[in-house]
Amino acid sequence: MKRLRWPSWMPIDPYIVLLLGTVGLAALLPARGTASDVASGASTAAIAFLFFLYGARLSTREALDGLRHWRLHVTVLVCTFVLFPVFGLAARGLVPVLLTQPLYQGLLFLTLVPSTIQSSIAFTSIARGNVPAAICAGSFSSLIGIVVTPLLAAGLLGNSGGGFSADSLVKIVLQLLVPFLAGQVLRRWIGSFVARHRKVLGLVDRGSILLVVYTAFSEGMTRGIWHQVSPARLGGLLVVEAALLAVMLLLSWYGGKALGFGREDRIAIQFAGSKKSLASGLPMASVLFGAHASLAVLPLMLFHQMQLMVCAVIAKRRARDPQEAPGAGADASAPHPVQGQPQDRVLR
Repeated sequence: MKRLRWPSWMPIDPYIVLLLGTVGLAALLPARGTASDVASGASTAAIAFLFFLYGARLSTREALDGLRHWRLHVTVLVCTFVLFPVFGLAARGLVPVLLTQPLYQGLLFLTLVPSTIQSSIAFTSIARGNVPAAICAGSFSSLIGIVVTPLLAAGLLGNSGGGFSADSLVKIVLQLLVPFLAGQVLRRWIGSFVARHRKVLGLVDRGSILLVVYTAFSEGMTRGIWHQVSPARLGGLLVVEAALLAVMLLLSWYGGKALGFGREDRIAIQFAGSKKSLASGLPMASVLFGAHASLAVLPLMLFHQMQLMVCAVIAKRRARDPQEAPGAGADASAPHPVQGQPQDRVLR
């Protein structure tokens, strides 16, 4: 009998299943009392450790080498931290017709989060794009996002973000930026260890994020936040997010063409410029929103799976495009794409 398989062009990230299972666990057995305090403390430690690992993994040399293709990186950063937030602010007009105020705050936070790294690289490689550019663009976005995302949240969300205050900036520095910088400083001594144990540490990454999700949704359950969300509102949120993703995919592709980038660079711009990082966004939301983090991360979780599914289809189709002559329409200073990069579907 022929074995049935889920189509490779329609990926359901197994980690999303685990995330949803964690949400279900928090709904049935939320942490209360002492257990809630323990979970909150463990979540804080996990977030700090996550960003320490991010710092230890980021190659400063790769980032500096990628600076020569600065036009592409600036284009991706504009997509991530300018165009996305502009559309997020425009979505305010959909309250209360399609979105409730808390869901809108979560959607706006989604637009402030940095881009992904691994999934941008994987899809760029599948589509035969400029992989080194995708690596650098994702790394720059994640690094800059540690500072820019909280500042944008302070300016655009303010106290209406559900507990966000100036103290949150201090928490960001202590829980995110300081561990990240410590990882960068210690990379010289621990970088090879981190590289050798990438798979094991990847499991630690994901386990830490599951703990963050459980803690956030437990607090939401004990405070009755989920009574504010109805199936109709979730449907409205999905429609808005689908429109947002479609607009950013079109703008990043045709905008890259208007700016004179070649096919390989445009592929890197499209995949790095249209995505948002769940791995970076979840810990930041936990720090910024506190007890209201569950509603704040819901739009990001839904958008993450949507972007994986849609970008997988686009990458497969781009891979069938006719090859462009080397250097045609591309920046002469651009690094040559590396073929054969890993194409795993990952969280970030």
